[in-house]
Amino acid sequence: MSDWERSSTARVTTPARARKLAKVPFVELADGRMQGVVSSGSDIGRVYVSSVAAGSYTFACSTNNNRPCGGARGSFCNHIRALINEAVLQYGAERVARYLRVETADGEPSAQTIATDMSGTRPQQGDTKAAAPVFSRFLRHLAYLELTPATTPLPEMQWFPPTRAVA
Repeated sequence: MSDWERSSTARVTTPARARKLAKVPFVELADGRMQGVVSSGSDIGRVYVSSVAAGSYTFACSTNNNRPCGGARGSFCNHIRALINEAVLQYGAERVARYLRVETADGEPSAQTIATDMSGTRPQQGDTKAAAPVFSRFLRHLAYLELTPATTPLPEMQWFPPTRAVA
């Protein structure tokens, strides 16, 4: 482990497997939810913000301008299923299942068993309050792609507290 990794306050975890970002460009386990941004299959200019709450599996899916998803009527839509698949690629099935509090009956979790076990509880469709902050965080991540590579600190990242000096 490098000096930077040892001195960092937030552990950087490597993805479980490499994933393509075209369908699901942003996925995270945060705020008690698995949430992210999923590209529309029919309109290149449209994205959906989808989320599933840990424990209750309450789900929400809407466009970036808060129009409801037509497929999320009483059960998980294809956007949420794509989000689950990409979360498993990004974080690993065990970590996603543990975060969402899914107990798979057959032992070893997979994206398929996680989605099946969650949808088997007949979760409620929730409101889309979380869509705006999730989409805003996604846009913030995109802004970092426009920066030229540099080793100098970024001012907006200065809120990370230093833990010790690195020699």
